[in-house]
Amino acid sequence: MFKKTFNPVLLFTIIGFLAFACTNKNQQSSSSNVSENTLGQAGVVDEVSEPNILQIAQSSEDHTTLAAAIEAAGIQKVLVNAGPLTVFAPVNEAFDALPEGTVEELLKPENKKKLANILTSHASPSSLKMSQLTDGFQIYLATGQYVQVEKKDGETYVNGAKILGTVSATNGIIHVVDKVFLF
Repeated sequence: MFKKTFNPVLLFTIIGFLAFACTNKNQQSSSSNVSENTLGQAGVVDEVSEPNILQIAQSSEDHTTLAAAIEAAGIQKVLVNAGPLTVFAPVNEAFDALPEGTVEELLKPENKKKLANILTSHASPSSLKMSQLTDGFQIYLATGQYVQVEKKDGETYVNGAKILGTVSATNGIIHVVDKVFLF
């Protein structure tokens, strides 16, 4: 009849095959939630959770220029961090109001650092609600500069830019503004 023999090569081959199959399956399932051009958390595709600052900017029709600038500057990771952050987000018209050719020049790869600095000057490492933005209040920006809040005719201005609206995000607050901060 058949004689039972222990074959270690066959056993190790089966174990190796199973380990490879399980590892490969786990890699496939975890990568299905990450975009192909991954930038850490900025590359995660999540349609269930409340949006973070980057996701809100990317989905806003009024902020397509800002979203393109964020990508060109490579600062997506900053806007998905836990925060808290306050971002003063210029609308497309604010970028359009800059001198002709400014946006196109800033979007060039050789100006990436300059663009990142300009965009970073629109963020504060804190969560500032509208009620905190009182006349004369000084806001510390991520670039180390301070800007002042002014109240005029019932409207709130930061660094001369009028706040048009406010949106809450999971990692902070976005104040939509009508001007680009240039220092």
